[in-house]
Amino acid sequence: MNEQKPRLLLYCQHSLGMGHWVRAMTLANALSREFRVTFLNGGRAPDHQSAVTELDMLNLPPLGMGEDHQLYSQDDRYSVKESLAMRRQLILDTYALLRPEVVLIELFPFGRKKLAGELLPLLKTARRDTQARPLVLCSLRDIMVNARKDQSRHDERARWITDRYFDGLLVHADPRFARLEDSFCPRHPLKTPLLYTGFVAPGRIAAAVKPPRRGVLVSAGGGMVGAPLFQVAVQAHAINWAVEKLPMTIVAGPFLPEADWQDLAAQVKGIEGLTLLRSVPAMQPLLEAHSLSVSQCGYNTVMDILESRTPALVVPFVRGQEDEQSQRAQKLAQLGLVKVLNPAELSGQRLAEQILQLRDFLPNPAGLDLAGVDHTVRLIQELLANKHNANSESLPKEYAHAC
Repeated sequence: MNEQKPRLLLYCQHSLGMGHWVRAMTLANALSREFRVTFLNGGRAPDHQSAVTELDMLNLPPLGMGEDHQLYSQDDRYSVKESLAMRRQLILDTYALLRPEVVLIELFPFGRKKLAGELLPLLKTARRDTQARPLVLCSLRDIMVNARKDQSRHDERARWITDRYFDGLLVHADPRFARLEDSFCPRHPLKTPLLYTGFVAPGRIAAAVKPPRRGVLVSAGGGMVGAPLFQVAVQAHAINWAVEKLPMTIVAGPFLPEADWQDLAAQVKGIEGLTLLRSVPAMQPLLEAHSLSVSQCGYNTVMDILESRTPALVVPFVRGQEDEQSQRAQKLAQLGLVKVLNPAELSGQRLAEQILQLRDFLPNPAGLDLAGVDHTVRLIQELLANKHNANSESLPKEYAHAC
């Protein structure tokens, strides 16, 4: 039965945190019900990754991105140059073996410029496939980084590559919250069809018995850059525990550097009312067991917050040109969905005060479209059917928006 499904090749590279990985895996899991999915994973796979029985996983030699924005090898056996050469060949060999009907590439060319050497050959090969040219789609999050020094040139290059090689853009956002043109401004208009799917959320996990909510849950996605927030959270806990006896749970994340984890574990040892966890399979059950959330503002963290309806204070991660989380936090705050603490103001005392004030915050119940998983599967099915029917005017219009 699996052999009868259309073949879909999904490429994802996560470098700093887990956001791209979690979103892509959520989509892959849903797509595997209708497609034979091969997942090309370019980053280090989390230890607790959940198995998807209908998914073929190919882990490429893993690469990451350092604070200097340069690639580094996450496998000591290979240099970056060796990894890139191996990855490029593995990708092309997989395409030749699989002959997919759909190619879904996460983020590129709107990001991952340093991996163009492995992705452009794939796109060119797909475009030249005269026997069975696949449907080529790009999978995008809600907000693009738009603080590069050469932003205009970057956007125009991304626009040119998209119009030349892609059949459609799937933007995983509610257009009432964010539109692509808010953070993407090429010199020439984008011609490739643009489709908003709604946000990709993992779906609520129904608990047999819901415990009463109590305490503060502190998290930072994969944890790669969460150490400063965790250290301040420990200080804030000491202040609030002395007065309010408000418990706190910190989930460090699987990618928190080991040295930072050891320092944090030593810092919290013996502190009353404070629980420290290295990582958990899913955040939502923990969120629903706590009355308040403190976190950074990555895409998947926000999805968990919105689905759990937990009053949340976000401290967006900001570094260099990384302004995505600040933009997202501002938009969410304007909609009354979260409270925001400027990372420049982060201190133990300030965080302690903000946590206590958060108890009186009621998130706006209006909400956003979180059905992006199902919409994405349906849209890809419809786009593929339209391609087979050679009827380009039959795009699913209810989600189409001109850029």
